[in-house]
Amino acid sequence: MQSKNKPLPPKRVKSKKSEPKDDSIRLNKFIAESGYCSRRKADEFIAEGAVKVNKKVVTELGTKVHPGDIVTVKGDPVSLQLHNIYIALNKPKNIITTTSDELGRKTVLDIVKKHSRIFPVGRLDRNTTGIILLTNDGEFAYRLTHPKFRVMREYHVKLDKQLKVEDAEKIVVGVELEDGKTAPCELFINPEDHSKVAITLTEGKNHEVKRIFEHFNYEVKQLDRKMFAGITTKGLAKGEYRHLSRKELQQLKKMLGLPF
Repeated sequence: MQSKNKPLPPKRVKSKKSEPKDDSIRLNKFIAESGYCSRRKADEFIAEGAVKVNKKVVTELGTKVHPGDIVTVKGDPVSLQLHNIYIALNKPKNIITTTSDELGRKTVLDIVKKHSRIFPVGRLDRNTTGIILLTNDGEFAYRLTHPKFRVMREYHVKLDKQLKVEDAEKIVVGVELEDGKTAPCELFINPEDHSKVAITLTEGKNHEVKRIFEHFNYEVKQLDRKMFAGITTKGLAKGEYRHLSRKELQQLKKMLGLPF
C-alpha cells in the first residue's frame, strides 16, 4: 500500500555570491610597511607630491593601493617587506638620528648597517645619547611615537645647577610650554647631587626634556635616554646595538595593541 504523503521535491537553494575580497591598503600604510619610512613621514611625502602610484603623482592622504600597483617615493620603488626588523641601539654623542644627513654627518645607519631599509624610532638630538629603536615596521613605529599610546621614556639629566624642590613639584604636575601643557611625569632627584635627576615622560614632544628645564631657567648639560618603551641600554655600551628578543617584541606589541 502506497503512502498518501508524497515526498516534497528538493528545495533549491540559491548560492550567495561571495563578496569580492578587498585587498587594498592605505597608501601611507603601504609605504610605512615597506620599511621606507614611518607612517607620519609617508604622509609628508604624499602631501609634497613625492609619491607616485602607477606613474601618477598622488597627494590625497586617504588614497588606497591594490596588489600590482607600482608605488614610488622620490623615484624609489617601494614594496612590502617579507620580514620585519627590530633593533635597539645605544646612540653615542654626535650621531644624527635620521636615515641620511645633507651635511654629511654620521647617522645611526652608519652604525647599524643593514641591507633592508630601516629607520629610527623616537628621535634624539645630536648631543643626546641613549636608547633608540630602529625598524622597518611602519605601524609599530607609528604607535610607539603617537602620544595616545603613552609610551614611557626615562631620561637621566645633568643640569647646570641644583634643581629646587619647588620647581620639581611643578614639573611633576605639568608645565605650560608654547605648544601646550606637558603631561604629568615622574621625577627623581639624586640625593647626593641635586643637579642630577631622572625624569620619566609619556608624551615625547620635540625637545621636551630640555624645554621643561629651560622653562625654569636650568640648562641641560647632559641628556641620556636610559629607557624607551621598556627597552633599556642595559648591557649595551655606547655605539652597540642588538636585535630585540622574541619576549621583548611580544610585550611591546601587546602594549601597542598589535598582533604578534
